[in-house]
Amino acid sequence: MNLIFATNNQHKADEIRAVIPASISLLTLKEAGIDIDIPEPHDTLEANASEKAQVIWDMKQTNCFSEDTGLEVTSLHGEPGVKSARYAGESRSFDDNIDKLLINLAGKTDRSARFRTVISVIINGLETRFEGICEGIILEERRGGKGFGYDPVFIPLGADKSFAEMTMEEKNRYSHRRKATEKLVAFLNHLEKN
Repeated sequence: MNLIFATNNQHKADEIRAVIPASISLLTLKEAGIDIDIPEPHDTLEANASEKAQVIWDMKQTNCFSEDTGLEVTSLHGEPGVKSARYAGESRSFDDNIDKLLINLAGKTDRSARFRTVISVIINGLETRFEGICEGIILEERRGGKGFGYDPVFIPLGADKSFAEMTMEEKNRYSHRRKATEKLVAFLNHLEKN
């Protein structure tokens, strides 16, 4: 099966490729020759994921999927949430976003948080969505140089390393994106058998 992944984020593509079987051929927007940056105008991860997949389906009439991921921090009432990539502004600077997060958490004792990924897949014009969640805590300072986004300040429950200190294999043991992707793969496998 061929799928266009509606993203320009190579980190996300790498994480998902580490999970999907070789029987599924995945093309990023760039690899599919699509030079657009799809807006994320909605106030939920679900709506943004759906929007990105629908844009590609409308353009190409090709099976496709997209995802939207947010970091939801308990003591910040779910922030940054759907605005995770632009938390500190439109520049989408990972470092600025982390700085703002750590400032907003200063003095708070509850540092629990979760990453939540929503995948929207459109197969033959019909949309299905999947969710993956990884619970954890926010560190008081950065640790590690791998990964992207908030990885240096997030430790998943049951781990002793931040996401940014883990190999891709280690991260995928806990990853919200892996959990959602595995649901996607199971769905695609079911379709192929029927």
